[in-house]
Order: sequence, then structure tokens, then C-alpha cells
Amino acid sequence: MISVVDPDARHGHKSSARGFDGYKGHVSVDPDSELVTATAATTGNVGDAAAAPQLLAELIDQVDDGRPTPTTASEVGGGPQAPTPTVYGDSAYGTGPLLASLHTASIDPRVKIQAPVAPNGHFTKDQFQIDLAAGVVTCPAQRAAPIVYNPNPRHRHHGQASFGPACATCPLRGQCTSAAAGRTVTITAYEQELAAARARQADPDRAADYRATRPKVERKLAHLVRRRHGGRRVRVRGLARVAADFNLLAAAVNLARLGVLDLHWTSSDGWAAA
Repeated sequence: MISVVDPDARHGHKSSARGFDGYKGHVSVDPDSELVTATAATTGNVGDAAAAPQLLAELIDQVDDGRPTPTTASEVGGGPQAPTPTVYGDSAYGTGPLLASLHTASIDPRVKIQAPVAPNGHFTKDQFQIDLAAGVVTCPAQRAAPIVYNPNPRHRHHGQASFGPACATCPLRGQCTSAAAGRTVTITAYEQELAAARARQADPDRAADYRATRPKVERKLAHLVRRRHGGRRVRVRGLARVAADFNLLAAAVNLARLGVLDLHWTSSDGWAAA
């Protein structure tokens, strides 16, 4: 708790060097009309992907009911109309649970997945051959290690492949690890979903579609925070009030957008936009 007058507020981080105190506002945006379709507010220390189920609840319900669905996005916009509903998100949304839930709902997840990293320029995880069916991981030196799964389902590591003694005599050890016990590769419960997503985002057409979509939502986020109070800074205390106020802000921005779209009433067609 960082405030005695606002006990819901928390420390948050935009990056390792840039922090803030308070809350996060999240939005879902329709890609064609650029209207905000859903909002959520969380404390500053909550990850962005945690708000995605709330932002996408209406879209998932529409898919489950078989109703026509527009292409929709979670916080980072959408793209052209497509037969399959599509969700776009930046790397903050590239989590295994979210990818799995979108697949279950028959939604195409065009969510950016962070590339694997390793300290000191060592071999990254994607340079290892992971065979989940056989339960084996093969390193760049073509040495194999079995995947040992953790019996505790709540453990953050689903399984691990430890090369241990094999690293002692490996000619590529200097390029792979500096750990005395040798290299260990961690397997998550969503390894298959993450690997498939990384393979999909290598498609140049999908990458171009993502780059064309991203600016739309960045512009919408700029509209929401361009005023110091009401967008960039909250005007009330407590998560419930902050969420309601942020939702009201999004509604006001939507009204301005409808004015740009020249929304008007006609006796023959009802509400229509130019």
C-alpha cells in the first residue's frame, strides 16, 4: 500500500527505468470505426494481459453465440475485416494463457510474442529443439536431455530439461551457459502455443498487417490521455471509482469520434455514418 488516502493505488512500471504510482487504464478498440468498445482499470502493479479477458468478453460471447463479429482488438487495435475474428495486441499480451483462451474461442491471435533471450549472448531457447511429444530437448550440440515435469501444477515452471554433465565436455559450452551446473531449459505449460505464435508472426504478411494496425490504437490512447486530468491523471480515489471515471472518459472520446464519422439519423435507414 503506497497511500493512506487511496489504499487501492500501487507502484507500476512502464519500463525498468520508468515508473508511476496509481492505476492502469486498458481499452479495446474496434479497428474500422476506431471506437473504444470496452475499458478496464487495474492497479498499477497488474500485468496488462490480466485485463484482456474483460476487454474481450463481448467478442468471445459473440463468437460462442455464432453472431457476426467485427475484427476487434485488445488494447493495441485491430485490422481489416476477416472471416475469422482477430485480436491484435502488443508483446505485453503475448502470454500463454491468453493465447490458449483465444484458440479455444476460435479467434485468430495476432498478438506479438517476445523473442527468447539469454544472458551474455548465449544460445536462446528457440535454438534448442523441443519435442514435447517425445519429452526431449536437443541442444545446438545435438545432445539430448529429457523433460522432467513438475508434479506441482501451481509451480511457475511446468517442466525443465537439465543438460548437467553433458555441458562439462561440450565444445559449445562457452556459447551456451556460464552456470556451473550446466544449461537448463525451462518448459512452460503453454510452450506449444507460444512456439506456434512465434512461427506465425514470422509471416511477412501478418507482420505488415500488425504494423498497419498498431498506429490506430496508439492514436486512440493519445486521445484518452491528452488532457492532464481525466486521462493522464485520475480525478477520484479507489479502483471502482477510477474504473467508472475511465469508462466515462472513453464514452466522451467515442462521442467525439462519432462526430468525426458524421453519425446522423435518417428516416429510412436509422442511424448511419458518412
